[in-house]
Amino acid sequence: MGEVAIRAVGLGKQYSIGERQKYKALRDTLTDALYSPFRIIRSVLEGIPKDSREKSSIWALKDVSFEINEGEVVGVIGRNGAGKSTLLKILSRITEPSEGYVDLRGRVGSLLEVGTGFHPELTGRENVYLNGSIIGMKKQEIDRKFDEIVAFAEIEQFLDTPVKFYSSGMYMRLAFSVAAHLESEILVVDEVLAVGDAAFQKKCLGKMNDVAKAGRTVLFVSHNMPIIRSLCRSCLLLEGGQLALTGSTEECSSFYLDVQRNGKLPASVQFDKPVSGSPWIRSVTLMSKGIRTSSLRMGDELSVTVHFNCDAPIRHPRLGIVISTQEGERVLCASNRFQSSPTYSEAVNEGCISCHLGMVPLMANRYTLTLYLGDRLDDSHRIENAITFEVTEYDCWGQGKLPPRRASHFWWPTRFEFASS
Repeated sequence: MGEVAIRAVGLGKQYSIGERQKYKALRDTLTDALYSPFRIIRSVLEGIPKDSREKSSIWALKDVSFEINEGEVVGVIGRNGAGKSTLLKILSRITEPSEGYVDLRGRVGSLLEVGTGFHPELTGRENVYLNGSIIGMKKQEIDRKFDEIVAFAEIEQFLDTPVKFYSSGMYMRLAFSVAAHLESEILVVDEVLAVGDAAFQKKCLGKMNDVAKAGRTVLFVSHNMPIIRSLCRSCLLLEGGQLALTGSTEECSSFYLDVQRNGKLPASVQFDKPVSGSPWIRSVTLMSKGIRTSSLRMGDELSVTVHFNCDAPIRHPRLGIVISTQEGERVLCASNRFQSSPTYSEAVNEGCISCHLGMVPLMANRYTLTLYLGDRLDDSHRIENAITFEVTEYDCWGQGKLPPRRASHFWWPTRFEFASS
């Protein structure tokens, strides 16, 4: 057992709702300290309930404590909004905790928002040095790893082209490659293996395996349970900003999936604008038989509606949908990239795309949708496990019998004929 690499004690992070955080000068801090008691007295005299004054803030993390030893690869799992990214930002020293503290033994590298710090007017070569410096690499280190970074990103012929002319896939590949080659004792990774095409995703996963085998301490956030199980021996499960469970990957992932199965599922989900990439997904809504729902019977039809925005007007948005089991096994995909579909007569900055899947031949279970959105051939926004829906048992054939749940992921409206030999 190695020494403790990460020790978190009573970590908490509080955010104000609806307020933009300002950078304060010394005079602002002194003024706030002077007037704060008078504000409290005034609110009491005016009869403003204490609860009302506290409703303008939310705890993204509350009383989180754990220890991780050197060389451990630990998964961080939980539903959207559980506090996973906030935890990694505190560990990466991007933000300060509101309470508690964390001790880190060694240099910390972070792969959080891939591509943050790239300048569109600079070439790929210049951005390697710029981005590398931002994430903590020294010039000598970048020089030594430059050829390896470029080869991994597969953009050699475009190296001296400004990145504003790169496709979204090229941009993300280069950004991941720079961050992945940072040498550090501790690496924190937030759902960044979903970059590029399938071949490059496999390459990214291989790189993360190499990092893990090199004996570095890794914290890895993902909704993809198969990847978590393949990389991590133990996990932290966050729920509502608190540490719900620590233990083996199998124990934590099973508990997480059970909680997901028992929770109430929304029929529509809103999303924040990503740091980089356009167009981007604003919301997704599930519909069946003309109503919003996240619960289907076997044999029901399903439609997926995505609202999107984009920084520059487009005419040919591309939507991809992947349906997976909650364990992460893909069972169905659809995309207007591979079939004829309507386009906008004039370029738009926002719009709505509906994918009508028709009758969904899935067995009773819970499934998740991963969404891809882009313009023509490039995916600029991907949301893993964007929304979950449930399929319940139903006598599809009208015979008073139900197929066994574990028979397969699909049932099919087949027809049998008998003929004499």
